[in-house]
Amino acid sequence: MLRRAVFLDRDGTIAEDVNYCRRPQDFRMFPRAGEAIASLNKAGLAVVLVTNQSGVARGHLTEKTLAQIHQKMMDELAEYGAGVDAIYYCPHLPGDGCSCRKPGTELFHRAAAELGLALTRSYVVGDQEIDILAGHAARCQTVLVETGPAPCTSDAARPDHRAPTLYEAAQWILGRERSSTRQLSLALLDSDSACPQ
Repeated sequence: MLRRAVFLDRDGTIAEDVNYCRRPQDFRMFPRAGEAIASLNKAGLAVVLVTNQSGVARGHLTEKTLAQIHQKMMDELAEYGAGVDAIYYCPHLPGDGCSCRKPGTELFHRAAAELGLALTRSYVVGDQEIDILAGHAARCQTVLVETGPAPCTSDAARPDHRAPTLYEAAQWILGRERSSTRQLSLALLDSDSACPQ
């Protein structure tokens, strides 16, 4: 059975959006982000990082340094008993015309194929319009968080939910999951009661 997933943006969602996070020491995770991801892990949801990192193409950092930054993130998440199932990133410039840069959906489809995920039963959480547009294109439910450097007010970004932080976004997702589980349980009970003995 395909798993449901929560696709997370990095900068402005899990951690502060600094001007091209170039070194591990520049990575600063938001308060309660670790708790949020741990709660998603505990619920059995796959947690996948999907992030645009054009700083690589711009020469601000190497892919080796990017891996070190992500290792720091993983180490900090582990302190909360949390982790991500996989990390996918686009290293290209906005004008390169690649299909992996959000709002493109290549990385979401790659994750779905490699991890066995059901996109239509999954969620995308991010702080920018491109995150929401990517989520819509991938046919996921979307949550816009307000922790980015600038509020997203574009009419093009119509998320299914808005949340102050990743922690509140996770609580909304978990509420949706509990509701879906209850509805499935009731449907199964109705089906059993309708079967002749």
